[in-house]
Amino acid sequence: MSERPLDADVIAMTRAWVANFVVAHDVCPFAGREVRRDSLRYVVADGANPEHLLHALIEECHRLDAEPAIETTLMILPEGLADFDDYLDLLGVAESLLEAEGYAGIYQLASFHPDYVFENDVFENDAFENDVLENTDFEGSAADDPANYTNRSPWPMWHLLRERSVEAAVANHPAPGSIPEDNVAALREMGSAALAEQWSACRRVRARD
Repeated sequence: MSERPLDADVIAMTRAWVANFVVAHDVCPFAGREVRRDSLRYVVADGANPEHLLHALIEECHRLDAEPAIETTLMILPEGLADFDDYLDLLGVAESLLEAEGYAGIYQLASFHPDYVFENDVFENDAFENDVLENTDFEGSAADDPANYTNRSPWPMWHLLRERSVEAAVANHPAPGSIPEDNVAALREMGSAALAEQWSACRRVRARD
């Protein structure tokens, strides 16, 4: 089993993905502003122990409580969650933990994984509230559907967002409900081969580049 890259390289890959995919393709039309403001926090959670990762998540909530200049946190999970089903299982626990810790309505989690496949009736997107997406009708996707790349990141990741910022972004967008549909159409037009190459290019980035 090969060693994973250094934390600095994991962050460099993730930054490249945000800039060269999420922002470049307007997957999240609200991301560019935060990139320009340098208000995104990138943090690597070391270790594969689920309890450790959940503890780290709450620590990141505490940091957001204390540092309003941080708009959102990308918590990168490079160990122990390579299997997408294992990732989803822990994601469910993490969401329950946020509620138990009193963070419901304050922070929300968006989910990203290298092998992400949409299996439900709703396509998740990190810029929307659940009630907006529940009114957007999608079917689940096959593993090779290009639409999955909306949530395929270089590493497993939890995106911790401020609920009030999500609400404001959605309220100020002229047609928030159309964004998931537009993303699906655009990515399917690009095709899996082109998207896979762009994703792989992000994984090749290193901090020294």
